[in-house]
Amino acid sequence: MASTPTQISETSKLPGPKSPAGEGVGSGRPPVRPSKTRKRLLFAALALVILAIGVLLYLHFAAWESTDDAQIDGYIYPLSSRVTGYVTRVAVDDNQYVEAGTVLVQLDPKDYEVALANAKATLANDQASAAALQTNVPLTSVNTSSQLSSAQADVDNTKAGLLAAQQSFDAAQASLLQAEANDLKAQDDVNRYKPLAAKDEIPQQQYTQAVDSQKATAAAVDAARASAAADEQAVTQARARVAQAQAELQYAETKPQQISVQRSRAEAAEAESEQAAAVLQQAQLNLQYTTIVAPISGIVGQRSVQPGQNVSPGQQLMTIVPLDSQNIWVTANFKETQLKYMRPGQPVKISVDTYGRTYNGHVLNIAGSTGSRYSLLPPENATGNYVKVVQRIPVKILFDKGQDPEHLLRPGMSVEPDVKVK
Repeated sequence: MASTPTQISETSKLPGPKSPAGEGVGSGRPPVRPSKTRKRLLFAALALVILAIGVLLYLHFAAWESTDDAQIDGYIYPLSSRVTGYVTRVAVDDNQYVEAGTVLVQLDPKDYEVALANAKATLANDQASAAALQTNVPLTSVNTSSQLSSAQADVDNTKAGLLAAQQSFDAAQASLLQAEANDLKAQDDVNRYKPLAAKDEIPQQQYTQAVDSQKATAAAVDAARASAAADEQAVTQARARVAQAQAELQYAETKPQQISVQRSRAEAAEAESEQAAAVLQQAQLNLQYTTIVAPISGIVGQRSVQPGQNVSPGQQLMTIVPLDSQNIWVTANFKETQLKYMRPGQPVKISVDTYGRTYNGHVLNIAGSTGSRYSLLPPENATGNYVKVVQRIPVKILFDKGQDPEHLLRPGMSVEPDVKVK
């Protein structure tokens, strides 16, 4: 007969036989189940795995420092005119990429072409004058040498002429004295013969001869006197020629001074020629400046110039933003507590928000001051109440070359750099 559930339950409560160890079926203790032991071992192993993962994560994240206060920076080249001019053409527009040397703005060159032609003519004239004066320096040296020799010879000749004139004058004086003496003798003979001829004590012919002789001696006196006067005038002229020759000799003796003056004139003319060459070079540069070209490859921005506009030197016309890796970088403002192990040269992973891409880079340098110190009005604790605020220090990070061939990165983009410091 089958047993009922009540009977089975009561039967299970009956005491059974004891086992040799005293823990039989009817001992009253539940036996140890192996499943609990396995669970405990499983939990322990899981805890060890979690601990290991935590340690690995800690070591991984402890080796990196990151910040979200970072952006791409770059040089912005303001483009301005170097000369005054009238804009005839603007060849580019905003956001246009241009290569270095591309013509951007053209100014009217006519005024500068005229100035260039004038400068060329002035330079040619000054060079000709300088060449002529430079040639005159050796000519002056030769001429002054010959003039000195000639002047010395003239002095000697005029002195010799003066001596000859003086001797001739002395001879004329002697002749005059002799003629006067002869005239006096002839006058005495006339005076002595006249009363005798009147008394017929001597022949009338002798008296007549005495009178004629006196007239001849008187004429000889006049001739000797005229000759003496002429010789005296010759002496005066000879003295004047000597004085003139001496003056010319003194002038010829100023040869070094004359050569120095001529050389100074030549140097002055050469300086004027160099000045004219400088003016010509400036005119050529001004003519070149009428064509404004891109100094570097990049994107055009902030274009404000328009055709028909008159521009002046220094007036900004547009800007160019270069986008190659040499002209853009990341400025990351790290907390001062993050810079303990940060050093130049450490590798950086740069995540760009715009494209969701990661670029490689490296730390170039760390700023010499906190960002607040570079502000226009640095903060000051004037009240004496101090609240410690963690400061941020700019860190400059460069992109590795060859990562942006399409020039997608732009200054001002937000990035998140991760620096491996350990």
